[in-house]
Amino acid sequence: MDERDSSTTMHGQYKVRGGKLVSVELSAEDGRIGTAHVFGDFFLEPDDALEDLNAALEGMSTEATAAELSAAVTARLETRPDPVEMIGFDAEAVAIATRRALGHASSWEDLTFDVIPAVSLPPVMHVALDEVLPHEVIAGRRRPHFRIWDWDSPLVVIGSYQSLSNEIDAEGARKHGIGVVRRITGGGAMFMEQGNCITYSLVVPTSLVEGLSFEQAYAYLDDWVMGALAEIGVKAHYVPLNDIASEQGKIGGAAQRRFAGGVLLHHVTMSYDIDADKMGEVLRIGKEKLSDKGTRSANKRVDPMRSQTGLAREQIIDGFLDFFRARYDTVDSTYTEDELEKARELVETKFSTETWTNRVP
Repeated sequence: MDERDSSTTMHGQYKVRGGKLVSVELSAEDGRIGTAHVFGDFFLEPDDALEDLNAALEGMSTEATAAELSAAVTARLETRPDPVEMIGFDAEAVAIATRRALGHASSWEDLTFDVIPAVSLPPVMHVALDEVLPHEVIAGRRRPHFRIWDWDSPLVVIGSYQSLSNEIDAEGARKHGIGVVRRITGGGAMFMEQGNCITYSLVVPTSLVEGLSFEQAYAYLDDWVMGALAEIGVKAHYVPLNDIASEQGKIGGAAQRRFAGGVLLHHVTMSYDIDADKMGEVLRIGKEKLSDKGTRSANKRVDPMRSQTGLAREQIIDGFLDFFRARYDTVDSTYTEDELEKARELVETKFSTETWTNRVP
């Protein structure tokens, strides 16, 4: 018997980013929520509005979406004669916790992650692996995973929808011997030389961000790295839609791709120590990129991670790995030869081709 059609008590939790923990315990029978109890360390005024939260969920279909559950909670509260204040949480948080209780959404605690430390490869291989590995997760051959990129040669990785000619100064790229590859996610260009950036990829089931908007999903999946940055002395915050910044300016940016098989790719590149002069010659919009990172003069280096921490790049990477392992259930792993072979094939048939690179001329 499906537990959603039994009277067994089910439990779900959702921690609001920057807010409070919301828990829901419920029973279900014949495809409907029977009893529901919402509780947590949030604040709610007036006190008796808690009963309305419970009542809003009772009788709802066990297949109701997060949007439908949230709308039911909101509608119930709006029937009260007095205004309700939900402090540290909202109707969406109640809905997500309910979906998790019903088994439709997952939490970090439900997952075991493969952790793949930095392996030096041609950077285009990492671009290809970002397409290969999500399909391995979909096929059940690979767990959700967190991996660090490392590379042995320079490359500019442009976003899937960027104009090649508008983004890249071809003469500057030739002068410095820097190639260009288009990745499968949107967003801006990644100017990658050996040791100048810190890049990681996170592949998770889309159920982990069930009920979250695209904007919320970006911040939610990088919440762990805010703690990791704090441990190395960087007070960071998220700037919607997809930027990570400190008090001194932008540190890095994220990009995502959702796959039809129920898997999400989320990756981030952070500036460690970039040659701003060279970047300004290779990227046509170099001045804007420099100002975005708090650097006004091209005769400087873009080095928010190095200057703010005083740590070697390898120390920061080790700190990220240690923090992730301590926070989540993990298993150390590495790339299989089959995964690498699939990535090599994609490099040859897709990522190194003019057809793909020039898809947006």
